Amino acid sequence: MNFTATNTVIIQGITEPLGACYAPLMQAYGTTVVAGISSGNGGRSLAGIPVFDMVEQALSSVGAIDTSVIFSPPYAALDAALEAIAAGVRTIILVSQGVPPLDMVHLIRKAEATETLIVGPNSPGIIVPHQLLLGIHPPELYKPGSVGILSRNGTLTYEVAWSLSQAGIGQSIAVSIGDDAIVGSTLPQWLQMLDEDDQTDAIVLVGEIGGDSEELAAHYIAEAIDKPVIAYIAGRSAPRGRRMGHAGAIIESQATDFGPDIGTAESKITALKRAGVPVAERPSEIPEIVRKLLKHPLKKVS
Repeated sequence: MNFTATNTVIIQGITEPLGACYAPLMQAYGTTVVAGISSGNGGRSLAGIPVFDMVEQALSSVGAIDTSVIFSPPYAALDAALEAIAAGVRTIILVSQGVPPLDMVHLIRKAEATETLIVGPNSPGIIVPHQLLLGIHPPELYKPGSVGILSRNGTLTYEVAWSLSQAGIGQSIAVSIGDDAIVGSTLPQWLQMLDEDDQTDAIVLVGEIGGDSEELAAHYIAEAIDKPVIAYIAGRSAPRGRRMGHAGAIIESQATDFGPDIGTAESKITALKRAGVPVAERPSEIPEIVRKLLKHPLKKVS
């Protein structure tokens, strides 16, 4: 895992409302934003960031690019991501919400073939406190430290970070994989990266109802993760059988290989506890659990 202030970053969709708002904020935070991409707006600049029509044109001007943050409209996100991959960009943050599922299937296949990391869609991105902002996290809620936050949610990521910061516990990184129905990278992928990260001593996993991501993560934690993991699951009081606000937070499961309760808060909490992961009932409980685990790490459940 290599997310530092030295990463060179482009912003695709820089003239979109969110892109125009967050590009200067990312730059002010210390992110090395070398170019923006917006078809038809080449030759302009935004907050001192040169704007190009195509990624290929930016490459010839600014050199190699590590990361692209995409603010393009959902139906243009696939083309933007494929253009970045073709230019050799190997980390892509999809802030765009509502990317068509078939577009995501196409993108994931291309990402797997090219070893490209996709975060999102419908994600606030990644933040390394006081070093790097890739997306729309509110930086004032974070402080540097050794706790990695891994989440499916956006605003809950901020709330957990703020609770930790208020308790004097800093964060090594915070990443939301996004909560559209189909996302690029998975909880187990990120658990492995955080487990191997020298700057991270403990992991806070923030999940929510819908799908089987947390159940799969619980199994992976029991099998492969050595660092302490703490979890919080949102949606305990949600009514059964009702679709919630997030596209990915759908209670009812279509998978025949799992029981009828898959996707519910109870299913996820049970799976995590079975893996030896303490589960907080509310975000405010997380800092104290983190303190206890860092003093007395739990043994991995076999």
